[in-house]
Amino acid sequence: MAEEGEAAPPVVLFGYDASTFTLKVRLALRIKQIPYTFITVPSMMPRPLLKDTFGLTYRKIPVLAIGKEIYCDTSIIIEALEHFFPESEGYQTLYPTATDGRDYRPMIRGFASYWTDRPLFRVTTGLIPSSVWRTKFGEDRAELIGHKLDAEKLEKKVPENLSRLDMQLSILEPLFANEDTPWIFSASSPSLADISVFYQLSWGSDIAAGRLINNLTGGDASDTETVGATSVFNAKRYPALFTWYTTFQRYIENLPSTETRDPDFSEILEQIKQSPSLGKKSLLLPTPRSSHAELDEKTGLKEGTVVTVAPDDTGRADPTIGTLVIMSPEEVVIKPQPLDKAAEVDVRIHFPRLGFTVRPVDKAML
Repeated sequence: MAEEGEAAPPVVLFGYDASTFTLKVRLALRIKQIPYTFITVPSMMPRPLLKDTFGLTYRKIPVLAIGKEIYCDTSIIIEALEHFFPESEGYQTLYPTATDGRDYRPMIRGFASYWTDRPLFRVTTGLIPSSVWRTKFGEDRAELIGHKLDAEKLEKKVPENLSRLDMQLSILEPLFANEDTPWIFSASSPSLADISVFYQLSWGSDIAAGRLINNLTGGDASDTETVGATSVFNAKRYPALFTWYTTFQRYIENLPSTETRDPDFSEILEQIKQSPSLGKKSLLLPTPRSSHAELDEKTGLKEGTVVTVAPDDTGRADPTIGTLVIMSPEEVVIKPQPLDKAAEVDVRIHFPRLGFTVRPVDKAML
C-alpha cells in the first residue's frame, strides 16, 4: 500500500473482546500474519474515540483503519486485507486454491456473507444468557435492532435456538468428510470459509456458557461457566465438524501473534496522520467491472452527492452520511459529513454495497 521509500500505513483494528465480528477479523489478521494494533472501544454507543478522531458515527464494530482509509463491515475489511497484503508479497491468502485446482473465492465470500454472518449468527446470538439483556447493553441493542428486547422471552427461546444450532451443525457436518484436506471447499490451507465457521462456533460456545458476559455488558453482569451449547456441539454428535474445529484451533494457536494491544493511542494517531493518502485510482478494491454508470445516474449516485449509507438489517435508523467520493459495484467510499467538532484526521470511509443501502440524502426517506 505504501510507495517505495514510504513507511507502511498503520493497520489499526477497533473492537472489543466479546465482539463476534471482531474475532473474525483478528483471525484473518493472524492467518495472514499482518502486524496490527488493537484498540479497545466500548461495546455500546457512544464511542467518542471513533467520532472525535475520524468523524465516524457508524455504530457497528469492528472498524479497521489502514492509514487514513476507514473500512466498515467485515465483508469489506477482509477484502481490503487480502488486496493490500497479497500472497505475492508473502502474506498468506484467505482464498487458497482448492486441491482440485478450482478457485472458490466467490463461493467462499457468499458462504460467509449469506450463511455464517447472517443465519448462523442469528442462531448463536440466540444463545446469549438472559442476564445480558437486563443490562444497559440490552437497551443499546434494542435501539440497534429497532424494538424492545424482553429478557424473559429470550431466555425461554434458548432451547429452541439450541435446536436451530443443531440443525446448522447437521447441515455443516458433511463439509468435513474430505480426507485430502481438513479445510472447507477442499482448500489447501484455511480460508475465509474456515474462519467464518470457526468464529461463530467459538464465540457461540463462549457466550452460551457465559464466558464473555462481563466484557459484552461493560461490566454490568458477571461471567458464568455453564454447559452452554455442549449438548449440541460435541465430538460424539458431530465428529467430523468437531475434529475440524480442534484442528483449526491448533492451527491458530501455533501461529505467532501479530497484535499490539492498546498502546498509547496518541502515538498511533500520529502515525495515521502521517500516512500518505491514496490516489483516486487506488481507492477502490479491484472488481471485474467498474461501476454501472447508467444505473448510477438513475439512482442519483454521482460523485459529490451527499448520501446516506446504512445496513439493510440492523442499525438502519443510524445511517452514516457523507459526500460520495467514488464507488464500484461492490464498494462505496464517502467523506463523512462535518460534525459539531472537527475530526482529528481527514479520512475516507469505505463500506461494502453488500448488506448496505446507499441513497442520496433527498431520497433516503423514500
